[in-house]
Amino acid sequence: MSKFDKIEELQSILKDDPSNLQVRRQLAVLLLDTGYNEEALQNFLYLSQISKNDSGIFYNIGIVYEKLKQFDNAKNAYLKAIELSPEEVDAVYNLGLVYIELKEYDKAIECFEKVLETDDKDSNSYFNIGIANFKKGDLIEAMDNFQHTVDLNDEDIYAHFYIGNIFKEFGDNESAREKFNKVLEISPDYSWAYYNLAVISYDEGDIDAALLDLEKTLDLNPKDVDAYMIYAKILAKTGEYEIANDMLREALKNCGGNGDLFYIYAQIKKYLNDNDAYINYLNKALEYNDTLSINPKNVKAEINNFVN
Repeated sequence: MSKFDKIEELQSILKDDPSNLQVRRQLAVLLLDTGYNEEALQNFLYLSQISKNDSGIFYNIGIVYEKLKQFDNAKNAYLKAIELSPEEVDAVYNLGLVYIELKEYDKAIECFEKVLETDDKDSNSYFNIGIANFKKGDLIEAMDNFQHTVDLNDEDIYAHFYIGNIFKEFGDNESAREKFNKVLEISPDYSWAYYNLAVISYDEGDIDAALLDLEKTLDLNPKDVDAYMIYAKILAKTGEYEIANDMLREALKNCGGNGDLFYIYAQIKKYLNDNDAYINYLNKALEYNDTLSINPKNVKAEINNFVN
């Protein structure tokens, strides 16, 4: 019997006997497993009104709210599950993930440290402590916890990747490059590793290496806006404006409207003496100012200076 057939069977049983809590719980779990989150939530909430001391129900409510990105509700559900069963570390772990989403990083760290009191070999908890510290801007603590992660699980590409980013932030390009190459040893299709290798090569002036890794990035992820922008800047510096023009057209087709892409496209049009398109794309950049890293006032001033 397929899962969907099982769902229909359980729903049929509940139609005849709505008070059958065992069947309702089984249905709720199956709905959650098959991605029917709203329907699962309705059934878990129904169960929570009857079985008010069942930590498992509140734990599952937390999971559903997390999937629905209702993180405040997820937090409250996990806190209730922990209140009912303090020894259940799964709820503590998930609560830590929710705190990261809510940017309550110190509380997140407390949750993962509590998990580590139960299992000091849990590499995922070390990783998430690293993430919380990274988002706080405490790169030394983040590095330490990411290193704990790879000491326990050398196949964790994300921990290696973040270590590489921290090395890059510290200006240690050689160590960063080593880490990004490690990521690619484990996962050859990880486009962000190629992108970061390209950034390092670009910063060091190795244009050929940068272009090679940017091409690999875009082959793996044709929606990588940042890769298109660096590629276009390189082409512009070498005077290959027509190729840059074609690339940016492709970028907008693949990535949709983006303020920075429109701004760079405007500059390429200016180099090509297509003044109408230059002004048009500057105005487009202003329309998409939520993805425009340049101050909109400066873009408006650029338009006014050119027109006048």
